[in-house]
Amino acid sequence: MLKLGLSYRLLVCVFAVATFSPLVLFASPSQGDGCQACHKDDPHKKPIHAGDGCKTCHGVDMKKALEPGAESVLELASPPAQGLLPGMRFEMYPAGSRLGDAPNEMVLVPAGKFIRGTNERLADEGPQHEVELPDYFIDKYEVTNLQYKKYADDAKRRTPDHFEARMYPEGKADHPVTFVSWRDAKRYCEWADKRLPTDVEWEKAARGTDGRTFPWGNEFQMQAANTPVRWENLKMEGDTAPVGAFEAGVSPYGVYDMSGNVWEWTSSWYMAYPGNARITENYGKKYRTLKGGSWWDCSFYQCGISAPVYNRSFFSPKIQNSSFGFRCAKDAS
Repeated sequence: MLKLGLSYRLLVCVFAVATFSPLVLFASPSQGDGCQACHKDDPHKKPIHAGDGCKTCHGVDMKKALEPGAESVLELASPPAQGLLPGMRFEMYPAGSRLGDAPNEMVLVPAGKFIRGTNERLADEGPQHEVELPDYFIDKYEVTNLQYKKYADDAKRRTPDHFEARMYPEGKADHPVTFVSWRDAKRYCEWADKRLPTDVEWEKAARGTDGRTFPWGNEFQMQAANTPVRWENLKMEGDTAPVGAFEAGVSPYGVYDMSGNVWEWTSSWYMAYPGNARITENYGKKYRTLKGGSWWDCSFYQCGISAPVYNRSFFSPKIQNSSFGFRCAKDAS
């Protein structure tokens, strides 16, 4: 008899396959359809397919789970969000850390010109213009919970709001740290002998020199970044993901998560671009600029509009929330 601790979703899955599927078709979320590869319309409902791919999300071999006396196997089941979801090369909530608590490795962005902004969208994103920058370094990944904990412990600083007893949530060692203000981010980078990137540096590192719209090119790819569109398609509750999990979303310089996951603080004030004629009281030395979009921004950006690298947002340096994080930069000299 199945134990009470068994996942309800898996109970439904087992019942449906055993009862409704005399011909079992083999499909997997890794094929690109997310949970809909096995569960039509709703990942909480009975599956229409079952096969080896079930292990991707549920953590068990479904064929073995259906064998007589497989209750002990079924107990290993976990919610789909904890598995290896489409587009990701790491599990959502791994037990340990692959990066450790030392400051992130950095990549060199070589000197030269690049195209900044756009003429096609929001008024504060243009006009498109060319900017020349010297060599500089930028973090390959967003700063993680574990890395920030090391800083907070060493510097005796307050930990973010999602920590409990100065510890980040289980399975989130390599997720980007959130609930950090601009000042928190600045202090961390200084502690690591780095600094926050300017918004210009951030955009070049994400965009390269060919004026592309996304880090990976000009066409949106759902499985290349942790965006609200992706979670909507999966019909799952969204969350941050381990940094560097989306190989398809890497920038021309080898920088990860420059679209989605978390908005990233920059050192820049929210100012008008050269030649911008928009009149607004928001420009000036009042708000700091963030870049990159996040896993959650449907309320204002309507799911996905923040994915382009020329997008920017602006907030008071005091603001902290579940979708704001950061990475650091450093002068090449």
